[in-house]
Amino acid sequence: MLDSLGIVHLPLFIASGWLLNLTPGPDVFYILSNGLRGGWRAGVVAALGITAGCFVHIFAAAVGVSALITASATAFTVLKWLGAAYLVWVGIQMLRSPKPVDATDSIATPADQTSASGLKSLKKVFLQGFWTNALNPKVALFFLAFLPQFITPGAAQPTLAFVLLGLLFNLNAVPINLGYALLAAWAARRMGAVRRGMHWLERGAGALFVAFGLKLALSSTPNP
Repeated sequence: MLDSLGIVHLPLFIASGWLLNLTPGPDVFYILSNGLRGGWRAGVVAALGITAGCFVHIFAAAVGVSALITASATAFTVLKWLGAAYLVWVGIQMLRSPKPVDATDSIATPADQTSASGLKSLKKVFLQGFWTNALNPKVALFFLAFLPQFITPGAAQPTLAFVLLGLLFNLNAVPINLGYALLAAWAARRMGAVRRGMHWLERGAGALFVAFGLKLALSSTPNP
């Protein structure tokens, strides 16, 4: 079936996707920071938010919206500045986070997560993760540059092939993102030094988000 759609080198595609998703970036740091501060639930929700945001780029690219953004310097610039502003805003929120009274208070317990405030916090974590990914035009450009390499020229159904590869890439990223979330939660609960430095770790993550936002803002516009 995949051959009939023009999809080629699938094992290489899967392996490349795993390597790319293991590479630290804004998404990974967002998942780690939430897992460290809010426990495994917050980390998992952050990972799911990132995954949901990635679906936007997959379907947008498949219908040609991302191609339009790439071809239009104005459209790319607008989305670039929106994404950069959002990354910087998230980073500033992390930098301004209040210092916990006790280090152990910064780790959310199951009871905390099931409370009304805990559910509201998890919703915020999900939405921030979603917009962190959805507003990053670099993700759209990545799909446009990476996925066509595994679709043969003149494929009978290139749009369907693109969507299937995008979905596969995104779903393959889920276990890696969840692994990052669980690793962060494990470290936060079992390493006293990590727990005591939780506040500064979050500030460090906030500084990284600001840096990612500035890097995105200063990135060059692709040539049409």
